Amino acid sequence: MSKPETAEQRLFSRDTILLLICTFCYMCSSMLITPLIVGFTHSLGASTLVAGIVAAAMNLCSLVFRPFAGQLVDAVTKYKIALIGGSLLLVATVGYAVAVTPWMVVIFRIINGFGFALSSICLATWFSSLLPRDRIGAGMSYYGMMNALGMAVAPALGIWIFHQVSYRAAFLCGTVFSATIVILIQFVINKGRPYQRPNQTQAPTAHHRIVQPRVVPLAIILMLLSIPYFATQSYIVEYVAVRHLQVSAGNFFIVYAIILLAVRLVFKDYFDRVPFKWFLLIGSFCNLIGMLGLTYLVNNWMMVLAAAGLAGGYGVMYSVCQATALLLAPLDEQGLANSTFYIGMDTGMVLGPIIGGALFDAVPVTLFYPALLVTIPLTAVVYVIFHRQLAVKAQNA
Repeated sequence: MSKPETAEQRLFSRDTILLLICTFCYMCSSMLITPLIVGFTHSLGASTLVAGIVAAAMNLCSLVFRPFAGQLVDAVTKYKIALIGGSLLLVATVGYAVAVTPWMVVIFRIINGFGFALSSICLATWFSSLLPRDRIGAGMSYYGMMNALGMAVAPALGIWIFHQVSYRAAFLCGTVFSATIVILIQFVINKGRPYQRPNQTQAPTAHHRIVQPRVVPLAIILMLLSIPYFATQSYIVEYVAVRHLQVSAGNFFIVYAIILLAVRLVFKDYFDRVPFKWFLLIGSFCNLIGMLGLTYLVNNWMMVLAAAGLAGGYGVMYSVCQATALLLAPLDEQGLANSTFYIGMDTGMVLGPIIGGALFDAVPVTLFYPALLVTIPLTAVVYVIFHRQLAVKAQNA
C-alpha cells in the first residue's frame, strides 16, 4: 500500500516545478530590461521625456491587453498561449539588442507588453489549474515567491551586466530567460486545456466579459495597497536625497525581497486557513507600519522596518488577493480572474508614480507618506462595501 501524499507533494510535481521556473524567467526577461530602457533609448538620441514614454509603453500596452488575454487563456490551450507569450518576449529582447533608433525600441516595447500580459496571466492560470483547490493559497504563495525573486534579481543583474559590458549584452541576457520559457514549456505534460463545465460544451459567458465581476473588489483593494509601494519604487531615491538622509536607499528593495520571501515561506500554509478579512487587516496594518517607517526614516534600521512593513502589506496581499480571486471565480473563468487581478496591479503600478509625483510637487516632502496613508481607510471602505462577496467560498462551476 502506497504512502499518502504529503501537502508539499500535492503542490510540487514535474509540471508545477517547470512552470515555477518559467514564472521566474518571464519576470526576469522583462524586469532585467526595465531599469535600462530609459538610458538605452536616450543613448539612441531620444529626449528624456520620449525615453520615459517609451519605458511606460510596455505597462500601458499590457494594461490595455490584459482583459482580452484573460479571455484567450480561458478559451485556448494554455501551452499555446504560453508559447506565444514566451515567443513575443523572445522577439522583444532580441529586438532591444539590435535596435538602432528610438522608434524601433517603441515597437519592441509594445511587443514586450503583449508578451508580458500573455505570459503573466497564462502561467498563473496554468500553474493554479494544477493545484488542489484546498491548496491554492500555499501554491500561489510559491508562485508569488518566484515573481518576487525575479523582480529582485533581474534589475540588479541587468545593471551589473550593463556596467561590466554594455546595454546590448544585458538585453541578450534577457533573451536567454525568454528562450528558457519557450524550451521548458515543451516538457510540461499537462497542456492546460480549457475547462468545460459538466454537461456543457462551452461556457459562453466568459467570452462576453472583460473582467470577472467577483474579482473586481479584490483588484481595487490590491490597487490601493500597491500605490504606496510603487510610489516608493519611483521616488525613494529622490525622497532620501531631498531629506538628506544617511540611509542606503538602493538596498530598500533588496531587503524588501528577502523579507517577503521569508514571510511567504513561513506563512504559506496559513493562506489556505485564515479568512481573507484577517489577512486584509494585518496587511493594512503592515502597510501602515511601512509608511510610518518611511516617514521617520532616520537610519538603516528604520529602512528595514519600512521594507518589512510593505513586504507584510502589499507583498503578502499580492499573493492572498490572487489566490482569493482564483477561488471566487468559476473554474472556466480562471484566466479572466487572473487578468482582472492583474488589472488592479497594473493600475496601481501606473497610479503610484503619478500620485507620487503629484505629492512631491504639492506637499512638503515630510508629508509625502502621511498623505499616502489615505489608501488604508479607502481599502477598508472597499472591503466594507463588498465583504459579503469576498467571503464567498471557492466556486467550482
